[in-house]
Amino acid sequence: MDIAPHLLEIYQQLLRISQSMLNLASEGKWDALIEMEVHYLSVVEKLAQSTEKTPISAHALEQLRPVLRHILDNEAEVKSLLQARMDELSQLITQSTRQKSVNSAYGKLFGNVLYPNDPG
Repeated sequence: MDIAPHLLEIYQQLLRISQSMLNLASEGKWDALIEMEVHYLSVVEKLAQSTEKTPISAHALEQLRPVLRHILDNEAEVKSLLQARMDELSQLITQSTRQKSVNSAYGKLFGNVLYPNDPG
């Protein structure tokens, strides 16, 4: 393999972190996921700096293709799980807003006795 050992280690570290992020998202551990994502981004930055100094050859990229594919697959799955969580939170916000409207409407009527044909 003609990949510089330090670059290979960075890619493998990214793969491990992306797998951990996927596990955290699957378990609904959102706070831990955010912390892990910060770490992931710092490793991506380290990779960018390393490849800026030493560009990766086309042959080395071909060798890294399975690792890169796995990282991208993990990222896509995490994104899907995050979207599902956002949809769930959106539904909860909508329900909460509706409940507030109902409570407000009934709160205005509290203490009033309503009779048929009475405009209120």
